[in-house]
Amino acid sequence: MSLNRTVINFKKLNDEAKEPLTGSEYAAGSDLFSLEEATIMPDETVFVHTGIAIEIPEGLVGLVYARSSLACKRGLAPANKVGVIDSDYRGEIMVALHNHSNEIQKIEKYERIAQIVFTPYYAATFNEVDE
Repeated sequence: MSLNRTVINFKKLNDEAKEPLTGSEYAAGSDLFSLEEATIMPDETVFVHTGIAIEIPEGLVGLVYARSSLACKRGLAPANKVGVIDSDYRGEIMVALHNHSNEIQKIEKYERIAQIVFTPYYAATFNEVDE
């Protein structure tokens, strides 16, 4: 079976930023890394910087998902559940991490904070009908 591969250009907006990392040949997602330390209080959402911008090819969307280890073990997950990055967005990728736990959570610099998956999408044209 052959894998579908596409090249995603990225730019470090900060010299200390880390390149997204795909853990294995068949991994669907690539890890995003924190550029900074962060403290997230219970029931608080904090935007965590990655220090990178990406160029998503037209026809694809970047979907930012929780990492199982953070969500299940520490109660940290993207506040919007799945972040959507459109192909025309060129700003810094930031992850809005929400602390669902009752404990203060700390994010370390270079910690894996989320994963991004690229997938095709269909653009919709809406047609009003009577029924």
